[in-house]
Amino acid sequence: MPQTHESQTDNGTEPIQRRKLSHEVLDRLLARIRSGDFPVGSHLPSERDLMTTFGVGRPAVREALQSLERMGMISITHGERARVLAVSAESVIGQIGDVIQHMLTSSPEMLDQFMDARMFFESGMARIAAQRATKADLERIRATIDAQRSSVGSEAFLDHDMDFHRSIAEVSGNVIYVTLSQAIFEWLKQFHRPLVRDPGAERLPITEHTRVYDAIAKHDPEAAAKAMTAHLTRATNAYRTHEKQVAAAIKAGDPQAERATGKARK
Repeated sequence: MPQTHESQTDNGTEPIQRRKLSHEVLDRLLARIRSGDFPVGSHLPSERDLMTTFGVGRPAVREALQSLERMGMISITHGERARVLAVSAESVIGQIGDVIQHMLTSSPEMLDQFMDARMFFESGMARIAAQRATKADLERIRATIDAQRSSVGSEAFLDHDMDFHRSIAEVSGNVIYVTLSQAIFEWLKQFHRPLVRDPGAERLPITEHTRVYDAIAKHDPEAAAKAMTAHLTRATNAYRTHEKQVAAAIKAGDPQAERATGKARK
């Protein structure tokens, strides 16, 4: 009995889709890097040698190399052969930064979900910090709060805000947690800025950070997680209220509100 198209698809016998030559070159180069043929610090063959090896033209080779560079796998310097780089958590997360920010800016629903995910992550970091923090860790966390308090009214305030959250993640000793903590804050910085720049608004996060610190210093994981959750819940709700107020002002024809929104999201 002849097979139908549906059964062929189910059996995985559908025709293979044609791919760009550069994608084939990319896959083969990735395989050789992963296998150790091109270890970290070594140079890839020249473009001409790659063209000969794979039997393709220069455009396919260059597109593949550019893709590897965007992935953080190699560095390309004019006049030299591409060099294989050590991939770090920071470089990997950095690759998706622009995509994440576009996603958060263009989708209010995704922003809400991302903020919820951040709350779960940050409360977990606070819990771990309360369990493991040494005297040196506590001094470092406390120093970020002092620096933030000293920077009220300045552009450095948000930087010290980020330092506080990163210093808590550093207690874990996990470089991925630390990198992710910093990346999350950078991705969300544009949404925090209009809130903390309001008169008097900077004092509240300092008070909340101090509560988180006090719980960590007492080595109380539950209290630390609860304090961090309360801090981020308040901040998230404040942002949502702010957005509703701006939207209402724009709808009412307030040009100042529209300009402020544009600046905040640049």
